[in-house]
Amino acid sequence: MSIARFAGCGLDRPGTPRAAWEPWLRRLPEFDSAPWTDRPFVIVAPHPDDEVLGVGGIATMLAAAGGEVRIVAVTDGESSHPGSPTVTRAALAARRRHESRSAADALGIHDIVRCGLPDGAVSAHTDRLADLLSRHLPPGAVVAVPFAADGHPDHEATARAARAAAAHAATVIEYPIWMWHWSFPGDPEIDWGRAHRVELTAAAVARKHAAVACFESQIRPLSPDPADRAVLPPWILDRLLRENEVILW
Repeated sequence: MSIARFAGCGLDRPGTPRAAWEPWLRRLPEFDSAPWTDRPFVIVAPHPDDEVLGVGGIATMLAAAGGEVRIVAVTDGESSHPGSPTVTRAALAARRRHESRSAADALGIHDIVRCGLPDGAVSAHTDRLADLLSRHLPPGAVVAVPFAADGHPDHEATARAARAAAAHAATVIEYPIWMWHWSFPGDPEIDWGRAHRVELTAAAVARKHAAVACFESQIRPLSPDPADRAVLPPWILDRLLRENEVILW
């Protein structure tokens, strides 16, 4: 159902605006992520930028406090602009790897593991991904994975594989990305009882903004051609660049 709802809510449309979400988010219980500084924190990101948009604020606060933070990049995001007349898939993958490295530096994170699975086809490689992840999830880690009902097939496949890999060794939390676009406050299909709000420091918000700015291939058009339009237009970024982040646990 979530995949159909995501597919039916085009990214050229504004979706549910931030102003509609904010009163609802203030009602969620607040969670203090500071104790996680003493545990490895691993972000599993289906595409470059998901790690920043989802839990970049939490991650940079943990890193600044001396915590061990790792990013596991599932794909290189080479399918973000299908049909582009400007850039090849290989060139886009290289560009997005560079952007993700710069964004991680902006967050103060220096440990990135790249899986190199095909963008847009993670669901065909979930067993392989679970095997790869099992090698990079330290015992006792907190593992941040995409929301299991986020709507994007790669996100949901990544969540399934990560939960399988972390079943006996880690605490798993989920971060929404596309849910904010197609869902709405009080949506009965979302288990809001699992949702918690993590307030970010001003410094974390600033670092998250700086990290997002590194993803130029996603936030700006590659060319005037319609196939090169920005994947993350302002109305999508506005929902994700709040002073808090939401995790489901």
